[in-house]
Amino acid sequence: MRFFCIPLFFTILLSCTNANTKRSELLDFAPENTAVIIKTQELNRVKSGITNNDFLNKISKTTAFTGLEQQLENISYLKPQGETLICLSKDNLDSLHYSVITKYHKALFTTDSIPSYFEESLAYKKKTITKSTINDATFYSAVIDSTFFASSSKALVEAVFENAPKDEGLIKIYRTTAQDKTLSLIIKPESTFLKSLFIQDSIPFNDFSEYLALDIDLNQNNILFNGISKANDSTQSLINIFKGTVPQINQIQHIAPSNCDGFLSTTFDNFKTFEKNMAVFKRRDSIINESALFNDVIEIGSIYEDDKRAIVLNSIDVIATNDALLGEQTITDQYREINIYDFSRPELFKQMFSPIITFSQATKYCVLDQFFVFANDTELLQNIISNYQNKTTLAEKDFYKNSQIAISDAASILLFNNGATLKSIIDRNFGGSENFDISQYNATMIQFIYDNNFAHVNGIIQKNKTKVSDQSISEELNIKLDAPLLNAPQFVKNHITNQQEIVVQDINNNLYLISNGGKILWKKQLQGPVLGRIEQIDMYKNGRLQLAFATPHRVYVLDRNGKEVKPFALKFKDKITQPLAVFDYDKRKNYRLLVTQGKNLIMYDSKGKFVKGFSFNSAKSDIICKPEHFRISSKDYIVFKTKTNLHILNRTGKTRVKTQDFHSFSDEPVFLYNGNFTSTSVDGHLISTDTKGGMSTQNLNLSENHGLQTTSKTLVAQSENKLTIKDKTTELDFGQYTKPSLFYINNKIYVSTTDIQAHKVYLFDSQSQLLPNFPVYGNGPIALEQIDKDNKLEFVTKGDENSIIMYQIN
Repeated sequence: MRFFCIPLFFTILLSCTNANTKRSELLDFAPENTAVIIKTQELNRVKSGITNNDFLNKISKTTAFTGLEQQLENISYLKPQGETLICLSKDNLDSLHYSVITKYHKALFTTDSIPSYFEESLAYKKKTITKSTINDATFYSAVIDSTFFASSSKALVEAVFENAPKDEGLIKIYRTTAQDKTLSLIIKPESTFLKSLFIQDSIPFNDFSEYLALDIDLNQNNILFNGISKANDSTQSLINIFKGTVPQINQIQHIAPSNCDGFLSTTFDNFKTFEKNMAVFKRRDSIINESALFNDVIEIGSIYEDDKRAIVLNSIDVIATNDALLGEQTITDQYREINIYDFSRPELFKQMFSPIITFSQATKYCVLDQFFVFANDTELLQNIISNYQNKTTLAEKDFYKNSQIAISDAASILLFNNGATLKSIIDRNFGGSENFDISQYNATMIQFIYDNNFAHVNGIIQKNKTKVSDQSISEELNIKLDAPLLNAPQFVKNHITNQQEIVVQDINNNLYLISNGGKILWKKQLQGPVLGRIEQIDMYKNGRLQLAFATPHRVYVLDRNGKEVKPFALKFKDKITQPLAVFDYDKRKNYRLLVTQGKNLIMYDSKGKFVKGFSFNSAKSDIICKPEHFRISSKDYIVFKTKTNLHILNRTGKTRVKTQDFHSFSDEPVFLYNGNFTSTSVDGHLISTDTKGGMSTQNLNLSENHGLQTTSKTLVAQSENKLTIKDKTTELDFGQYTKPSLFYINNKIYVSTTDIQAHKVYLFDSQSQLLPNFPVYGNGPIALEQIDKDNKLEFVTKGDENSIIMYQIN
């Protein structure tokens, strides 16, 4: 039956039997070559637990388990009372056999109601063996000293009549099992028929320990197990490498990326002791004279990502470990201001730590606080760095935290697997790739905590559902450009998909359009840097959008493929000094493109023709901000300012509102706030002008280098490290901040600022509350949008000097 397939599964995940003169316990009847013993007090409880366990139901559909289920089908007719043992073993021909041991009673096996049942008696040395056949499946049984013994192998029944020496080690570990769990497993790795629970094959079962005993609880969505692993001093068991050491708190999860496939962590309080034990295990006469690097290390582990590997050293003395690497200081790359160095001794880890670590190609390394990370793949190192800086490591994820509850903080060995890795281990052990989905079991953990001559074992296999509202932040894209960024990336609409894409420029004046999947769609060389924000227009009123913007001597309109739309680009001899202003007065796509050149304004239509009806006499001094268009009631206002004047024009460029002279306007934009044209002065005052020209001031106590953003009802101001949203001021850490950005999306207001010294992006709501899981890594202002159809917000910002990062708020 399906419920008897569990021993195979647990033998895969974990890893770690003989018989008598006078036999008084069920264990005394266990076959000498038993690899796995299943012990239960209530067989029906085991049946129910396995039937209702989601994980075991999934893997029980595999070929190997289905075959075992068919073989064990006859056991379902047994009705034991009290303790029952099911033993699995292989014969000399490598065939798998089962044996069932329980106390005999009259109702144990009633055959009257069994269809297609056939029975015959066989003689063996004056003893009787019963051969039972049900639906062409045969098993053999006998009753010995009130104990019922049944097996798929006649030879095993014959052997149970013979006295065999007791296995004291098996007896001791058997007695450690509990009576109140769903079932217990006793595994003898030396006799087991499976390969390894570890990702790599270098740590086989038969080298791990002498015995493993586990008490198991089966619940609907998880499997919990704990017990002990035992090895004699005289045995070559890997678990003995921790003898004389004290387990330390495992910390590799704090640097392992949340998208990795798994990790293996080993800890010890004294490397020298660990090193000596390893030499004994490997039968090495002398210790490798290369251990200075590891003297202050208390944890070493591997991070797995597909077929890539990273080795992590956790040091308690970073200075000393760095000193041991003084000859390895050649910088080959830098990522997010973290140096990546060459490492000339990649074989050292395998020499010192095999079979725990067999990777011998780690030719690069970086240092993240107390963690020294070695790999041969730069992208893997970058992934580790970015997740560590963004605080998106496994330790920060709910699925990891939920499973971590079942284990201890400190362990000699801690193994973590996600669903894909767990499936690959199962497939490898059964010699095939089966079609079953355990992807939701993305946090399987097993740990071994070494004690005096044995190790405690804890583990969990748990189904984790991702919460829709977990508000985590995931890095979706990290795209490198051909040169450092010149300006902040922004989103633009793809009129074909109605989704958002990314546009950004590098210092060589190349403009890139990048899909929201990370593909660079095109790159175009421009004549100069883009001024301000790129606008979009529907030039032909057919739903197809173009990009419109200015550089110091050009006005461009580009189509979706990056081609210039005739008659653009317009060329200018005199310098364009402000970003291109695009107006659509009546929302009818009759666009006006307003070009600023020092004191002058020139207006064009969307076909690149000069608008003769717009006549503005030049200002008295240079225009210091991009002109803005506002409609109040049925009137249009074109508003801009110089250092001393606020200009308010009508559509034709004539003065609509006469204003007072003002002598210290800042270069912040002009906004429409509370019905007034609003900006700031150099000395930090809010300057408001109404539609009749009346001016009022309010001291906001802003520094000269401040930022202002508003909607019609919400004002955001930033001065130094103080961010004010409406009437609430948040004091940030001291740093160098970008000017605030304000976004209004789905009827919600978001405010962002970035500390470019500390490389931290902050995002607040309208109540000045920092959103969960912020700040994250970034080096410039962000653009925030709902870029696709999943109803989640994404934002894009500058990463390293030549890269952009796109995050998703989940």
